[in-house]
Amino acid sequence: MEYVYGALLLNAAKKPIDEKGLSGVLSAAGVAPDAPRVKALLASLEGVNLAELLSKAETFAAPAAAAPAADAKGGKAEKKEEEKKEEKGVSEEEAAEGLSALFG
Repeated sequence: MEYVYGALLLNAAKKPIDEKGLSGVLSAAGVAPDAPRVKALLASLEGVNLAELLSKAETFAAPAAAAPAADAKGGKAEKKEEEKKEEKGVSEEEAAEGLSALFG
């Protein structure tokens, strides 16, 4: 992940994402750059417009993040009730019977 973060940092700083720049960012962060991994990331990013990709990702992320927040309030009470039902549903004796059926 450090390699991807380095590429994103270079993109945010409007610097070219190349082997020298990415290795420099990694070194500055205390990560020993692995040349094959750097080259693999650069090859996968070739022809990709990160600014455009990030702008699209931001527009999709906002609505998705808002939806779980609305469900979280009502879902907590239901989850607690379900957990209590599950705990009451199987007693130690029933569990022991199940194990004895497995092992004869």
